[in-house]
Amino acid sequence: MATTLYRIGRLAFRRRRLVGGLWLTAVVLAALAAAMAPSAQEEDLSMPGTESQQAFDLLDERFPEADARGAEARLVFQAPPGQRVTADGSRAAVAEALAAVQAGGQVASVSEPYADGAVSADGTIAYATVTYTTGVLDLSPTTKQALEDAASEARDTGLAVEIGGSALDSEVSPGGTTELVGVAVAAVVLVLTLGSLAAAGLSLLTAFSGVAIAFGVVAALAEALGLTSTVAILALMLGLAVGIDYALFITSRYRDERAEGHDAEEAAGRAVGTAGSAVVFAGATVMIALAGLAVVGIPELTKMGLGGAGAVALAVLVALTLVPALLGAFGRRVLSRTARKAERRGGCDTAGRPTLGVRWARLVLRRPAAVLLVAGLGVGAVAAPALSLELGLPGEESMPEETTQRRAYDLLSTGFGPGFNGPLTVVVDAAASADGRAAAGRVAETLRALDGVASVGEPVLDQAGGTAVLTAIPTTSPTSVETKELVQEIRGVVPDVEAETGAEVFVTGTTALNIDISRAMTEALVPYLTVVIGLAVLLLTVVFRSLLVPLKAALGFLLSVGAAFGVLVAVFQWGWGADLLGIEQTGPVMSLMPILIIGIVFGLAMDYEVFLFTRVREAYVHGATPEEAMVAGFRHSARVVAAAAVIMVSVFAGFVGVHSPTIQTMGLGLASAVAFDAFVVRMAIAPAVLALLGHRAWWLPRILQRVLPNVDIEGQALSRHVRVPSTEAPVRASVG
Repeated sequence: MATTLYRIGRLAFRRRRLVGGLWLTAVVLAALAAAMAPSAQEEDLSMPGTESQQAFDLLDERFPEADARGAEARLVFQAPPGQRVTADGSRAAVAEALAAVQAGGQVASVSEPYADGAVSADGTIAYATVTYTTGVLDLSPTTKQALEDAASEARDTGLAVEIGGSALDSEVSPGGTTELVGVAVAAVVLVLTLGSLAAAGLSLLTAFSGVAIAFGVVAALAEALGLTSTVAILALMLGLAVGIDYALFITSRYRDERAEGHDAEEAAGRAVGTAGSAVVFAGATVMIALAGLAVVGIPELTKMGLGGAGAVALAVLVALTLVPALLGAFGRRVLSRTARKAERRGGCDTAGRPTLGVRWARLVLRRPAAVLLVAGLGVGAVAAPALSLELGLPGEESMPEETTQRRAYDLLSTGFGPGFNGPLTVVVDAAASADGRAAAGRVAETLRALDGVASVGEPVLDQAGGTAVLTAIPTTSPTSVETKELVQEIRGVVPDVEAETGAEVFVTGTTALNIDISRAMTEALVPYLTVVIGLAVLLLTVVFRSLLVPLKAALGFLLSVGAAFGVLVAVFQWGWGADLLGIEQTGPVMSLMPILIIGIVFGLAMDYEVFLFTRVREAYVHGATPEEAMVAGFRHSARVVAAAAVIMVSVFAGFVGVHSPTIQTMGLGLASAVAFDAFVVRMAIAPAVLALLGHRAWWLPRILQRVLPNVDIEGQALSRHVRVPSTEAPVRASVG
């Protein structure tokens, strides 16, 4: 592989105009495709095979007139202090507001709060439900404006009016201030690390090129494949992070090769053949882990995984081709100012000067047991809250308090109880029963007898009379443990009702579906983690030709993931530092996040393991002692790996400011995991373990030595491609 990539790097360097032109064309075509593509409908989460999803499918079949994709709004009215919404003046204001909404167009129906009993017991709060004929993204600006104008006019009469539901939902768009801050931090780190504006600009330019193509492709295929805005943001997040890092690794290795006396073209080939091999391996691990999310069985999670994998694949291709092309285009400007001065002076060897990485490696070698103990206990303490991890899906309760959706949610909870915002839908399939209405009545009677049920609505039957729908309002909030237990209790009494009535009974609704998805995620977590760990050990055994090094890497990965989960629990469940991060409401951690973070962090952790310790192994196989090999590896790679980690943390942390619980959780979880993995696990725990193991760390049984392929990730095969050194003076300034 190293030899093939070496040839690719040299070819891209020589044909830099052609390579650059092809990538520029790809960026333009992707942008045009995205601009011309229609907007996609944001889809709700689904979980094929669960009881709640089966009930949804049954409702679509038996109640075809009900459009599940249609947008919905709830106008919530609150009377002024000391008054009631049942007063004549309030009734008139509500009637005028609902008439104005009806006139806005695209309205299927508007409920009447006073006739439908949608008034709180104390008479201070009422609500009306507005259903639309189209989905959220197809609502016209006129329709939305009519809804907001109606609320505004009602407010002028003294009523407090808020709007809940999906009608005002908007697609989460990337490109906010916090993301730009993350990119700005990455740019500063690149300049400080590389000592060259051109080299920093090269890394950013190549990363943006890959991200632009990935984002354009996702936007162009969004409607055809049902890709949501979360898929696009994940592609942007991963594409930026790995794109910058991969370009940084190859550029840094290119500067090392120049310092060894190779001319520019040869250095580019060798950089792609060595660091590029690690990029291919690291990118492949990320893609495999992300694509493996498909086994969980949630379509949205599968799309997120495949979208992220596609963005990483583009980042790898850009790094292997566009980076060497731009190295040729930028010439000596990608070298640091110190290196350029040394070149003009005829060479100045400063490579032996101890760097911070060298000093840190020597410190770990002197006190490996102490470093291991302190770092291990520290990460363990951070990971401890993960034992209290609770999974769920956020709703309007997690929105910022200044939004009208959140205020509507709070008003409904105040007026009708905390469970009103999370009703349970009970579907009675009595097609085989003699009397569908009687069966539905028996189910309603059973539900009313349960302690956690506040109220049960009257059954609604389909035209054939064989299917009934009941709405049960819990006494507790949608994300509470009590509501989860209620759903389990209802499903526990269902078999007796089914045996008595001959009907099939299903519990569904958004709340029940969220509970089912969270349970499925919890059950899938350990098997998926087992597969990922097994894959890590297998791949790293091939790369390092060792058993203990991969085992150490896998255990370190578990520590990183545990620490990230601990941070998520502390912030999102317990509320520690939530105000500082702009998180308005605490509650269960987004149920998709643990598996998604495991898949992404697995690949990123292997990035740092490969880039740091292949240099250690390279020195060891060339005759260095374990201690000397550790110092040599950290001399060449520690600074670059640390810079790459800071960049990745900055990019991920920039997404914490997006007002979306999904993106906030993803950003904080990934930023935490990368920080712990790079700076604690790879920089402290891993070298301490290797120092304690000594020569035993690189042991491999003879049978595995014969069976395992030699991927040559260190590029030893490139020794056959040594060219005559350039007539230019070698650049000997240190780059690490």
